[in-house]
Amino acid sequence: MPTPVTPVSEDTVDHELMAAAEDVIHRFARGDNHTVAAAARNADGRIVTALNAYHFTGGPCAETALIGAAAGQGAYDLRTIVAIGDQSRGVIPPCGRCRQVLLDYFPDIRVIVTAGGAVHTMPVHELLPYAYVWTEQQDEA
Repeated sequence: MPTPVTPVSEDTVDHELMAAAEDVIHRFARGDNHTVAAAARNADGRIVTALNAYHFTGGPCAETALIGAAAGQGAYDLRTIVAIGDQSRGVIPPCGRCRQVLLDYFPDIRVIVTAGGAVHTMPVHELLPYAYVWTEQQDEA
């Protein structure tokens, strides 16, 4: 079994994670069906990657595809995620649905985004202010 990589500090941008997503998008993107790659780092240092599966009915984005791929590898404690677009689009932010799903599955996950021309890492809850939190809406019976 390979030695896990030491997780990157929460205060820095995880460039290894960005490179993993860039590698996937350059190697495996195929036409209009797979245009975004995502990479996430698990608490144990492992990196999981995935591609979106575009479909006119709303196929999964790369971030939601990655959640399933991570679970299939036993990676249930994702700490940081990034999405990279094809055709040299670079880092792209998660859509609203992905922000909500990431918040629901991993409320402490950090997301790599660009703002003001610079790459930043920020908590998902800052990308989704006033979010619907399912557990807060349940009756305590």
